[in-house]
Amino acid sequence: MAKFVGDSGTGVERLLAPLTVVFTLLALLGLPLALWLDLDALTRNTLQDRARETSRIIDVMRSFYASDVVGRILHADQQVTTSNNYANINGAVPIPATLSIELGKRINVDGANVKYRFVSDLPFKGREEHQLDGFELAAIKQLRSDPKALVSEMSGSIFDRHFRVASPIVMGKVCVECHNSHAESPKKDWSVGDVRGIQLVAVAQPIDANVFAFKYLLSFLGLAALLGGSMLWLQKKQSAKMSAMNGELTEANDFLAAVSIKIAKYISPQIYKSIFSGQRDATIATERKKLTIFFSDIKDFTATTERLQPEDLTSLLNEYLTDMSAIAMEHGGTVDKFVGDAMLVFFGDPETKGVKEDARACLRMAAAMKERLEQLNIEWRQKGIENPFRVRMGINTGYCNVGNFGSNDRMDYTIIGAEANFAARLQAIAEPDEIMLSYETYVLVGDMVRAQPKPPISIKGISRSVTPYAVERYLGENPGQKTFNAKGAGLDLTLDMQAMDESSARIAKEKLRDALAVLEQRHAG
Repeated sequence: MAKFVGDSGTGVERLLAPLTVVFTLLALLGLPLALWLDLDALTRNTLQDRARETSRIIDVMRSFYASDVVGRILHADQQVTTSNNYANINGAVPIPATLSIELGKRINVDGANVKYRFVSDLPFKGREEHQLDGFELAAIKQLRSDPKALVSEMSGSIFDRHFRVASPIVMGKVCVECHNSHAESPKKDWSVGDVRGIQLVAVAQPIDANVFAFKYLLSFLGLAALLGGSMLWLQKKQSAKMSAMNGELTEANDFLAAVSIKIAKYISPQIYKSIFSGQRDATIATERKKLTIFFSDIKDFTATTERLQPEDLTSLLNEYLTDMSAIAMEHGGTVDKFVGDAMLVFFGDPETKGVKEDARACLRMAAAMKERLEQLNIEWRQKGIENPFRVRMGINTGYCNVGNFGSNDRMDYTIIGAEANFAARLQAIAEPDEIMLSYETYVLVGDMVRAQPKPPISIKGISRSVTPYAVERYLGENPGQKTFNAKGAGLDLTLDMQAMDESSARIAKEKLRDALAVLEQRHAG
C-alpha cells in the first residue's frame, strides 16, 4: 500500500524560505548602494585623470614656450622673427602652425590618454611628412564644406577604445598674409576664413580602467552569485525532494482512485459522489423525505433456477441487473440494493427534482426497464433460453426515513418505512410484465399513462385500505410499446418493432391477420 509523505524536511531546507527573503533584501538594498559607491569613485577618478592630463599638457606647453619661444628670444643676437624652420634660424620663433606641430610631438608621449596633432593636406615644403589616414582626409573635406560640422570617430576593441574628434584650423588675416607670401607655402591664394587643416584630439580609454573601477558592484555581484548558487543548490535539493513526494502522492492517489472505483461498485453513484465530495459524512444519521420507491422482482425465479445451469443463470442475472442499474442511473434513480433477483430503487435522495418530477422519472425508468427486458428476452431466446425472465414492478410515493443505518463500524445507506414495504407489496400483486402504481404515484403521473384500478388491498403498517393501479399503456411523452412477447401452450410470439424492416413488417401483418382469422373461426365454432 502506498505511504503518505509527512513533514520531514531537514534544517537546511527549512532555512530556504528565510534565506530567500534575506537574499532578496540584499539585492534590493545592496545593488543601489554598490552602484552609488562605484559611480562616486568613478567620478572622482575621472576628474583626477582629467586634472592630471590637463596639468601635463599645460606643463608641456609652458616648457615648450619657455625653451622654444622665450629662451630663443633672450638668446637672440639679432632681431626676432617667426619662421616655420625656426630651429635653424638664430632669433626665430615658431609660427602658429609650427607651434601646434611641435606641441603635438611633446604631448603625444607613450602612455598618455590624451593626444594632440596638427594635420594639413597642404604642408610647407621641408616639413616632416605625415601620411593622412582616411578619417583625417574625410574630416578635412567635410570641415572645408561645413566648418561647424562635428566630426568624430570611435575605434579600437572592446578592451581598448579610442575616440578622435576633429576641429577646423581657420585662416586669419595674419595667417593668410604669411602663407600667400611664404616661399615654401604650397598654396598662394588663401583667404580669411579658409580651413587650413584640422587639429585632432584623441582620447584613449582602456576597458580595464572602467571595469575595475566598479569594484563595489563586482564585489556585490560576486556575493550575489555565491548566494544565488547556494539558493539554486538548495532549490535543486528541495525540488528533488518535492519530486519524490509527488511520486509518492501520485502512487497514493492512484491507490485511492483504484479503491474508490472498487467502492463505487458497492454503493449508489449518487451516494458515492456525495460522500467523496464532502457533501455527506459517513455517520449514522437519517432524515424523513418524500420519495418515490420502485421495487421489482423476477416471476418464478426459483423455478427458473431449476431449469438453468448455475453458470447460465449467473450470466443472465448479472446481465439483467447490469442493464437495469444502468437505466436507473440514466433516469436519476438511487439503486438501494439487490435482494437476490429483486431490485430496490428510490428517487428523491440524495438528489431531487421535486416530488412530481421524481415520480415521473421513476415511471420512465420502469418503462425503459420493461422495454429493455423484452429486448433481452429476444436475445436470450436466440441463445437457446426457452423461458427467460418476466418481471413484476411496483411503484409507490410516500414518506420514508433515508440515511445511514447500522453501527459506527458498518453502515448501510438505505430507506426504512411502511411506504417501502408498500412498493414491495404492489410488486407482489402485479402480473408478470406489469407495472403496479399506488394512488399517490398515479395522481402524479396520471397524464403519462392509462391505468386500471384494482381491488383495494391492506398493507402492513398502513391502517387504511389502498387502491393499486395497473398500467395498461403509455400516453403523451412516453413512446409506445416497441416489443411484444408471449409464450404459452401452442404460443410463441416475439415482435421487435425497432429491429423490424418493411419486408418483415409486411410478413408479420399477413401472418397475424391469418392467425387472427383462424382464432376467430375457432372461437365462433
